[in-house]
Amino acid sequence: MKKQNVRTISLIVCTFTYLLVGAAVFDALESETEKKRWDALQAVERMVIKRYNITEEDFKVMETVVLKSEPHKAGQQWKFTGAFYYATTVLTTIGYGHSTPTTIGGKLFTMCYAFVGIPLGLVMFQSIGERVNRLSSYVIKTVKTSLHCHNTSASEVNLICVVTTLSSLTIAGGAAAFSKFEGWSYFDSVYYCFITLTTIGFGDMVALQKDNALNRKPEYVMFALIFILFGLAIVAASLNLLVLRFVTMNTEDERRDEAQAMQALQVAVRLEG
Repeated sequence: MKKQNVRTISLIVCTFTYLLVGAAVFDALESETEKKRWDALQAVERMVIKRYNITEEDFKVMETVVLKSEPHKAGQQWKFTGAFYYATTVLTTIGYGHSTPTTIGGKLFTMCYAFVGIPLGLVMFQSIGERVNRLSSYVIKTVKTSLHCHNTSASEVNLICVVTTLSSLTIAGGAAAFSKFEGWSYFDSVYYCFITLTTIGFGDMVALQKDNALNRKPEYVMFALIFILFGLAIVAASLNLLVLRFVTMNTEDERRDEAQAMQALQVAVRLEG
């Protein structure tokens, strides 16, 4: 079997093994806490029903009203600023879920908008990532030259180290700002920045959802949008280098196999002659 086929099968096996290990770890870390929270909420529900002498149906209605009114506490989500924020999460595939269209026209336009916008965003981030990598390569060469290194070229490992460091600094700096503006702990802010810039976007923590920030704090809105777009470009550059490294390894194996096949063919022709 060819080496690239073996590598592909190995990657599939490793990925599914990684998923199984992740599921086991998350089960161990979160399942007990989830059960305790559910039991606590059930106890509160029973207490409220008993204290205020309401039926379970009325409680469900109150629960629905509270859940449906939660997004409106952050202010209007569909004025231009909020709509721009939503469009950014669609184009970048973050998809927090903090606001979602309710009209048929809004849902239809979201699908069409994403169909065009997501490829456009990927190409843009890819292009910016290439520029970042090129700039990093120039800086590495300059530093090596000033240090009188024998080899002044920027290797893939050098680039990965530089861009990964830049990504870490971006997350660390963004976390400090969001911790101040949102009142989150620094760890939660780092978690939010990482989830955002890797486009996972769970939606459990979303910026600009307090004190009508979308309409009252334009400077904070501007910072959040710039952070998302700039940070995604930096992280994309880092991930592109890692993916490129694996693709290059696979291509090298294919070329080596082709060269060996050609060599074997030449030997066979020589023997037949």
